Amino acid sequence: MAHTESNGPADPLPPLAPAASRGGRWAQGLPAIWGDAWGRSAIRSAQALLVLTLVAVVIWALTRVPLVLTPIMLALILASAISPMVHWLARHRWPRTVAVLTSFVAILAVFGGVITGVVFLIRSQSKDLVSQADIGIDRLHGLLVQGPYPVTDAQINSIRDALQKFILSATFGNEALTGLRVAAEVAVGAVLMAVILFFLLMDGEKIRNFLLGFLPPAQRTKAHAAADHGAVVLGGYVRGTALVALTDAVIIGVALAIMRVPLTLPLAVFVFIGGFIPIVGATAAGTLAVVVALIFNGPVPALVVVIVLIGANQLEHHVLQPFLMGKVLRIHGLAILLALAAGTTLAGLVGALLAVPLTAVGWSIIKVWTGRTTAAAPSPGTPAPGAGPAADSRETAAGVQE
Repeated sequence: MAHTESNGPADPLPPLAPAASRGGRWAQGLPAIWGDAWGRSAIRSAQALLVLTLVAVVIWALTRVPLVLTPIMLALILASAISPMVHWLARHRWPRTVAVLTSFVAILAVFGGVITGVVFLIRSQSKDLVSQADIGIDRLHGLLVQGPYPVTDAQINSIRDALQKFILSATFGNEALTGLRVAAEVAVGAVLMAVILFFLLMDGEKIRNFLLGFLPPAQRTKAHAAADHGAVVLGGYVRGTALVALTDAVIIGVALAIMRVPLTLPLAVFVFIGGFIPIVGATAAGTLAVVVALIFNGPVPALVVVIVLIGANQLEHHVLQPFLMGKVLRIHGLAILLALAAGTTLAGLVGALLAVPLTAVGWSIIKVWTGRTTAAAPSPGTPAPGAGPAADSRETAAGVQE
């Protein structure tokens, strides 16, 4: 076919060409309705809805198996916190198996010893507590009746009768059976968590390589860096939270001991556990200490405990958390509250415990994956959980920088 030249103006582009030139090659071949700005926005919206639907389905499926999901999450958190001890022992020429067993037995001994001590302490003081409780309840009754906002005996008796009816009702019996079932699930979950924790400490690197091996080769390096970064953030969060919770427990425990409030050690342990729920945990746990002080020791010691609780709360939020976790947990307070609300709605108390650390880890992984965080060498003793010699070449990508 002969080639003909034309000195006139160039032929106009097809109708879709302008949209394609503005939106990229992906728009070529689409009908005109999808090639303009509104069409591209509709396609992006549909993609976003599909992603959100997939995430919702995954979350729904995971919440259907809490007996499996919860032990895995708790084991990951504990492995991230304990792994520096394993690597410290390994650097001092301990065999890796011995280092893992030592760390594993140490953490189990700490938890078991605390729980056993609390149980025996409560049992040893049970008789004295019952007799003191009667006196304290009478004192509290007098405060309610003669206080600035008096409560009549009829109102108190109506509340007591309602409680008695609830205890004798079938609903309470069903709740008791549910409690027994939950206790059995907690026992099974604790055993499963211990087993998962041991294997994460022992073979964490092999497990991670197996899971990340399903990714395309071009994405594996970034995935390993994100996993290392997330492990550092998670371990730092757990250790920092533990120090903050321990400080709150010691302060409130000392105040309770000075006021001679019974069950000082169990209440301090309860405050320590509550400290793992950010913002509201330690305060809610300390409220129980205030109630016990009010019943057994009277209003003045209870007021002192309230003042100490407020002071410990201010120390936690303005000094301890910024100092211990300022470089680890870079999340706004509103995001923490929303994460707590979502976690509590989805999984109750366990969700409240796991919501903030998982949010922190997820955000750190997103920053690494999108290039917003430049990975650098982590501080000594903070490698990924279960990482062995094979991970040393990647540990230089596990730091926390903004």
